[in-house]
Amino acid sequence: MIIREATARDDEAVVALWETSGLTRPWNPPARDLALLRSSGHGVLLVGEQDGRIVGSVMVGHDGHRGWIYYLAVAPEARRSGLGRRLVAEAEAWCRLRGVPKVQLMIRRDNEAVRGVYERLGYEEQAVLVMGKWLS
Repeated sequence: MIIREATARDDEAVVALWETSGLTRPWNPPARDLALLRSSGHGVLLVGEQDGRIVGSVMVGHDGHRGWIYYLAVAPEARRSGLGRRLVAEAEAWCRLRGVPKVQLMIRRDNEAVRGVYERLGYEEQAVLVMGKWLS
């Protein structure tokens, strides 16, 4: 298993992985997120590849103040292999290398399974309220 930076050639396989993992929503096209990531210069998409097939991903970036993790996904057949842990560690290392002091992520409140994964990796619920506004 190797972890590497994704290229545009990986997009189709990555989006399929995200869809299989339940990470996509109709109102938030993944292609738009990939394009913004690549044009911003503030992040990277890492993939886990095994036998030439993408079986994991994590998007990591920073906003000039904090690091953010998005789109952590592991294919069903590769779960419980440590790949998710390795992808998170690589995302954290990416932030450390850039002097980012803290990394954050958002999960849907009802996603208890994923919450447990992150808690086992040392993440804690923060005393903040996330608010948003669609600009389109």
